[in-house]
Amino acid sequence: MYSCIKNARAYDPVQNWNGEIRDIWFKDDRICDIPAIDQQQKATIYDVNGDVVMAGGIDIHSHIAGGNVNTARLLLPEQHRNHLMRQAATPFSNAHWSSFETGYKYTEMGYSLVVEPAMLPVNAPQVHAEFADIPIIDTAALAILGSDDLLVNLIRQGASQSQINDYVAWTLYKTKALGLKVINAGGSQAFKLGAETFNLDDELSDYGISSRQLLQTLQTAAVQTGLPHPVHVHCNNLGTPGNIQTIVDTMEAAQGLPMHLAHVQFYGYGNEGKFGFSSAAAQLMAAFNRYPNITMDVGQVLFGQTVTLSGDVMAQFARRGDATPKKWHVWHAENEGSGGIVPYQYKQTSFVNGLQWAIGLEIFLLSEDPWRLFFTTDHPNGAPFTRYPDLLHLLMSYEYRMACLENLHPEITEMTLLKDLKKEFSLYEIAIMTRAAPTRLLGQKDRGSLENGAKADIAIYRDQEDKAAMFRHAEKVFKNGELVLNDGRVTQRTKGSTVTASVGFNQEIEETVQDYFDRFYTMKLSHYGITDAFMDEQHRDYLATKVAGQYSA
Repeated sequence: MYSCIKNARAYDPVQNWNGEIRDIWFKDDRICDIPAIDQQQKATIYDVNGDVVMAGGIDIHSHIAGGNVNTARLLLPEQHRNHLMRQAATPFSNAHWSSFETGYKYTEMGYSLVVEPAMLPVNAPQVHAEFADIPIIDTAALAILGSDDLLVNLIRQGASQSQINDYVAWTLYKTKALGLKVINAGGSQAFKLGAETFNLDDELSDYGISSRQLLQTLQTAAVQTGLPHPVHVHCNNLGTPGNIQTIVDTMEAAQGLPMHLAHVQFYGYGNEGKFGFSSAAAQLMAAFNRYPNITMDVGQVLFGQTVTLSGDVMAQFARRGDATPKKWHVWHAENEGSGGIVPYQYKQTSFVNGLQWAIGLEIFLLSEDPWRLFFTTDHPNGAPFTRYPDLLHLLMSYEYRMACLENLHPEITEMTLLKDLKKEFSLYEIAIMTRAAPTRLLGQKDRGSLENGAKADIAIYRDQEDKAAMFRHAEKVFKNGELVLNDGRVTQRTKGSTVTASVGFNQEIEETVQDYFDRFYTMKLSHYGITDAFMDEQHRDYLATKVAGQYSA
């Protein structure tokens, strides 16, 4: 059955559509060419009278499932209770929302695919079980490697790059992941050995391996196995004054190969001024513009209550004293990794929080290429994803930014470039950062566009001067060609799918993994990862992205 969105003011950077009035046809779950006259007469027509139309939004970095997310819910039951009783003034993040609500809230904003960027392999069944409970939107996950004991031992023992590649590919296969995440490479092992800091060229004392070596080995594996998404990197020294040099060194360490750097606002810090904390956004963006192989997402801070959660146990442990409310949780798994949960409130009255807010905006506004810089708050670490509309308003209105800046510590205006950065993002540029560029970065060619053959994931917005109001509630949303949201309200609960990478590997790597499990794990290898039976039990469709590697997928 054909359908048509008539008189759409279409924004699709893939096709260079910049607000032209067009009719968008789709049949079943795919956008298509104009059908024959007799088929047009039978079609369902939606005349949107010049409303803004874009492909469904794609969020490349949002913590929506897994152990840390659920521990945050358990740690903060009062926040969930307040949310249910409508006593909370603003949304609080994952501690409020069930996985079920997550699908609804993303749909309300016009999003259709969300990537969980930190899935610990041993925790993969829980992540995918939550994915199965998230309605409407599609999901994907990045598997964490970089501090697990088997990987570090393989490198210490002189394993070939081919063997490392096989281990990476095997991990993605077993966990049904789309890509590879590295968190403070080696930092979890270093924390276990008593370290409080771990720099790029520091070595793990029991292994003789540096963080740089771990990172470069995994980056090479991501490239050589042909993963659709480059290695997704959480750098060393997150949130530390003066850490600008760490992220610049990490860009240089990429060896000219593709690398994605996550939530870079938390690395745009100098240590100048009377507070020992300053903006290094200009230095960060100058380096970014020198390295075209690097992509980044921002991790914008917005004011209000949230909860920080991360696999970077070192950073979370260091910030436990800032917990608001005063409770926190840090854990370490012997073989695979670690994590921590610290609730936090970003305050307008705080110099540090205000400067973090400004640094993120500087990064956005100084970027010369919206195809390489991605729109995130590192949900929920910088702010809940439901605050995206507020961030869009900040980016699209200089006047609004200045009004907000006036309410902050007066030193911030003098220490940043914000007052001189008068750029206002256009709807076309927003479509790049939230639609077209993410589909390219994730290797999902049939998403993020309104071109023929693409998935009929479509968001329709009523244009308003207040861009926060405009993007907070879409007028209509189509998912796989079905109308799931109408007049700003979800009208149909459909089942989403999970996007994975289908990567080939030499089966001999399983002998190495089996030996390791037999010696060190309390679980059997047969109980590890995601089985076909588990997939069937969850009633979740898995969309495998074929990867052309050394071995057939």
